Amino acid sequence: MRFSKKKLMSAVLGTGVALAVLGVNGADVSAQDEVFNYDDFPKTVSNDAEPTGEGELRVAYVSDTPFEGTLNWNFYQGGPDATFIGYFDESVLTIDDNQIFTQDGALNFELDYDNNLVTFTLNENVVWHDGTPATINDYVASYEIIGHPDYTGVRGSTPGFTLIEGYNEYRAGEADSISGIEVIDDYTATFQYQELPPSLLSGGFWFYLFPSHHYEGVEVAEMADAPQTRENPIGIGPYKVASITPGEAIVYERFDDYWRGTPQLDSIVMQVVSPAAIANAMANGDYHVAPGFPTDQFPDVADMEGVEWLGQLDAAYTYIGFKLGHWDDEAKEVVYDPENAKMGDVNLRKAMWHAIDNDTVGERFYNGLRWKATSLTTPFHATYHKDDLEVPEFDVDLANQILDEAGYEYDGDFRTTPDGEELVINFASMSGGDTAEPLANYYIQSWRNIGLNVQLTNGRLIEFNTFYDMVENDDESIDIYQGAWGVGTDADPSGLYGRQAAFNYTRYATEENDELLAKINSQESLDIDYRTEAFHEWQELMVEEIPVIPTLYRSYVTPVSLDVVNWSEEFGFNEEYLLYNIGLAPQE
Repeated sequence: MRFSKKKLMSAVLGTGVALAVLGVNGADVSAQDEVFNYDDFPKTVSNDAEPTGEGELRVAYVSDTPFEGTLNWNFYQGGPDATFIGYFDESVLTIDDNQIFTQDGALNFELDYDNNLVTFTLNENVVWHDGTPATINDYVASYEIIGHPDYTGVRGSTPGFTLIEGYNEYRAGEADSISGIEVIDDYTATFQYQELPPSLLSGGFWFYLFPSHHYEGVEVAEMADAPQTRENPIGIGPYKVASITPGEAIVYERFDDYWRGTPQLDSIVMQVVSPAAIANAMANGDYHVAPGFPTDQFPDVADMEGVEWLGQLDAAYTYIGFKLGHWDDEAKEVVYDPENAKMGDVNLRKAMWHAIDNDTVGERFYNGLRWKATSLTTPFHATYHKDDLEVPEFDVDLANQILDEAGYEYDGDFRTTPDGEELVINFASMSGGDTAEPLANYYIQSWRNIGLNVQLTNGRLIEFNTFYDMVENDDESIDIYQGAWGVGTDADPSGLYGRQAAFNYTRYATEENDELLAKINSQESLDIDYRTEAFHEWQELMVEEIPVIPTLYRSYVTPVSLDVVNWSEEFGFNEEYLLYNIGLAPQE
């Protein structure tokens, strides 16, 4: 099942033991020698029967932690919440398999390049779950909420927002409205841009409506925690929320006034299921599908009866982030401060990259379903991905040499700073799945092999919601952290690594980075070759500066019950595989 891609935080992998051990719950992973390739898996279920038009689909969301429950696109921050939102509120824009917007959604648009003007037109049949007709004002409201000075979320820093005339003044509290947005009638609005950046057509526009009427009387600063967000959210999708068990499950029921047509199910139940329990639950037929099935478990259950396995390239990557500054909430921008950051020396960061062997990590922990990453522009964006990028290779001797030459000398067991002070590096990593602890321990041991005293923040793995609260708030107990990003439809990295991006958790910002991000989003980058070169230059800068170490590219496998029809992991718009057409086959 494909929902429109969006930038979102993904689950962080965990922590901890050298490749000589590579134990998972005491098992010897090295005994599992088969290496898989996601491209060998089917992308769509084989059952081509007509759905019955009734029944309940049971979906397992695989996680060892509750979902936070911020159930609105404007305010959510974690991947778990995004997954739960996607079953009741859908994007009004659609994309093709090249991540370019099509005109198949509830919202169509027309670009006037001569005048830097975009005209949006909303389908007149779209209805909110409370029966209120949707209007173009609901789309405009998304920009007004995200751009509001009191907005507490992390969006609104990309060119699709900042290049709208009057947006920055509105965001700074200097204007009461966004001057470049004009509502023409109930279903039409125009957006006046300073220029039309190339990212607009591949994820630059906001994807979602906002139900202003549902939040009537709620101040913007209070919306993220309001009952309208956490207890009784509404959307425009084919299923509406019937009940919520906070952090555990949501029951969705058919929405008969869905604008595309009649949904094929009576209801959907999505429930959090622990990684330790999911394989048995699927084998027992407790659930029809398990998005997010742990890839490290697949080799053990590849022959499971009653399901077929779908596989796909994941629009995501795992990384090690270095804390290099802090976030200025008043100015809404990164303060890059390497001189006062423990990890501010690029030689230290480079040596830590040389010390880890991610080729072997991908094969031993994930049997090839994850593999060594090189660039922060992933193969998902093949046009811009620089596949010959030169990066620090696994070389312990070279890592030691770099540290020696940079003045990190031993005090006995571990290295000190160049000033002769004790160096203890606090590493935050998240709990979740069988590989979480051994993987983090592997990284810790790899860095200790070059004399660095790296230890887990707070001495343990951290659950998802707490982890991201700490990372977002620049908790002083975190020097480095292990995270993962979903990369969205557009390869534009400014939403993750720009100076005004709250998601820029490393707090890295330089003039050269600013210039290259601007180049990627410039009018000149409407020329694909020019934009590709700009992307390549930016990827090279990230390898030179190393604010993060990309560790693994990812694919995923999804077990789907044999009686499910129209479930697909294919990229791009195909109405047959949209959520409202997913159903159950007649029982034989």
